[in-house]
Amino acid sequence: MSPCFTVHRSLCRAPLAIGFLYLSLLLSSFLIAHAQVLQSCTEATNCGPGLYCGNCPALGKTQPICTRGQAIIPNSFINGLPFNKYTWLVTHNSFSIVDAPPLPGVQRLTFYNQEDTVTNQLRNGVRGLMLDMYDFEGDIWLCHSFRGQCYNFTAFQPAINTLKEVEAFLSENPNEIVTIIIEDYVHTPKGLINLFINAGLDKYWFPVSKMPKKGEDWPTVTEMVQENHRLVVFTSIASKEAEEGVAYQWKYMLENEAGDPGVKPGSCPSRKESKPLNSKSASLFLMNYFPTYPVETEACKEHSTPLAQMVGTCYKAAGNVMPNFLAVNFYMRSDGGGVFDAMDRMNGQACGCSTVTACQAGAPFGSCNNVTIPNVSPVTNTAGSTSPLSNTAGSFTGSVQFSKSASKIQSPNSSVLFLFFSISSILIILRIQ
Repeated sequence: MSPCFTVHRSLCRAPLAIGFLYLSLLLSSFLIAHAQVLQSCTEATNCGPGLYCGNCPALGKTQPICTRGQAIIPNSFINGLPFNKYTWLVTHNSFSIVDAPPLPGVQRLTFYNQEDTVTNQLRNGVRGLMLDMYDFEGDIWLCHSFRGQCYNFTAFQPAINTLKEVEAFLSENPNEIVTIIIEDYVHTPKGLINLFINAGLDKYWFPVSKMPKKGEDWPTVTEMVQENHRLVVFTSIASKEAEEGVAYQWKYMLENEAGDPGVKPGSCPSRKESKPLNSKSASLFLMNYFPTYPVETEACKEHSTPLAQMVGTCYKAAGNVMPNFLAVNFYMRSDGGGVFDAMDRMNGQACGCSTVTACQAGAPFGSCNNVTIPNVSPVTNTAGSTSPLSNTAGSFTGSVQFSKSASKIQSPNSSVLFLFFSISSILIILRIQ
């Protein structure tokens, strides 16, 4: 006969009760370590994939929450559309990175616009890079400068270094497309095209001859991938289209004003070099959304409700056409969803849904899955401290690839689940004793 039937039952049931309590603690720890967007956190490991633990003191939100840090690539939900039917995330001055080392013995004097490497930006879903290129020290450099000249105190690094990062990403990710928009101060003959050739990017080059000239649709993303035309490059110098085969930006792209005019509520003026935003002669639309003077700690506020409102303003200014590129500073900073939620909503329009995660591949327009969209609190006027995020950008690898079924699931609050499992364990203990 088992000893449990000869000794007091509670002695045999105690290990079982402890086991249940241990299981509840284990499950609650797992759930806390996989908190979802807007749920509380104390460190990055508390949050689920593609999230980091951050706050937004500029909105008076000092308590850290799980914040989105990666974009959903839209053609992972709706594939086969022309390139100009999607919205792609662009980083403004992608190379102007906080803590990037200056030239030896030089104190850099310039503004910064991003917080992580170009490689990491691409891994987090950025698909457009804005690069300022200059002749400098017998080479072509990336500089955040002024008056068309690069100085040692505004220089970052030779442009080929960043372009090699792009080449490595395209090589490792054969289904991805990257766009580079160059603010061009390079005067070396054939300097620009030779730079891309030396970086090994010519094999991905989308030829100017295949770009639509009168506002027609671009090839589909599928076609671009099949033909390996996965790098789209624009320059700000018109003559280089004929001289070097680099597309002149404003021949193919509409663009709103950059800097403070581009973030003024209720207004979305076109850039002076661009045709009017409602022009039908160009099929790409770049929406700039960043202030003239970048401030890291204000970016989370800028990327909340004002961003969503400005998207609507620019959409109307363009004749009800959604921007194809959204350019921002400090792309990871927000009060929860930020530019990533805005991108999801913008891309959702391509299938007639409120968010891209609701789109169904191959389904008729407007056939949407029932998904839950996190509710981010609206902007308040409460001022907060200027302390940085709990975890700065640059801690993730790999693109976000949420499955459609997973996107339908709204995870309950981890603290509630912890309480549920704990109470359940206590009841089990009381019952078996």
